[in-house]
Amino acid sequence: MPTQKKQDEVKALVLNLEKSKAVFLTDYRGLTHKQLETLRRSLKKVNAKFVVSKNTLLKIALKEGLKLDAAATEQFEKELNRETASLLSFGDAIAAIKAFSDFAKISQLPKVKVGVFEGKMTSASDFAKLASLPGREQLLSNLAAGLIGPLYGLHRAAQWNMQTLVIALNNVKEKKTN
Repeated sequence: MPTQKKQDEVKALVLNLEKSKAVFLTDYRGLTHKQLETLRRSLKKVNAKFVVSKNTLLKIALKEGLKLDAAATEQFEKELNRETASLLSFGDAIAAIKAFSDFAKISQLPKVKVGVFEGKMTSASDFAKLASLPGREQLLSNLAAGLIGPLYGLHRAAQWNMQTLVIALNNVKEKKTN
């Protein structure tokens, strides 16, 4: 019989998997405790978690929490062979991916094995592509600049025409006074 502690851990993993928008399995071998805590703090800022758990418990939770097809489940189970941790994103998945990728560039660890992003299976190369995308905030600022640009140009054109009219009227006034 499994212990109550293990049952509680599986329940917590299932709840986290059900709430998450993106899930990535990573190999965290070689990370120190201090590095793990630094990674967790940086992920907490973007509403994400880095969870280390036993592979057998994670396998049970993945079957219950992700609801993947047979091929995807098999691929996930195949990657549960060594020390495995899960990157779970609850908010903006790209922000979590970027935060994780930035940490991985500095420490050269952890390595992404496989994941699920927006219901689709992703590999380590897909993860790298997602990490290179601009974040939500950057995309929104680009959209705002694109929308404001034409209005700003219209304002400058109207202002220039008015300024030219004022200068012309001022020159006419000066000629009459001379």
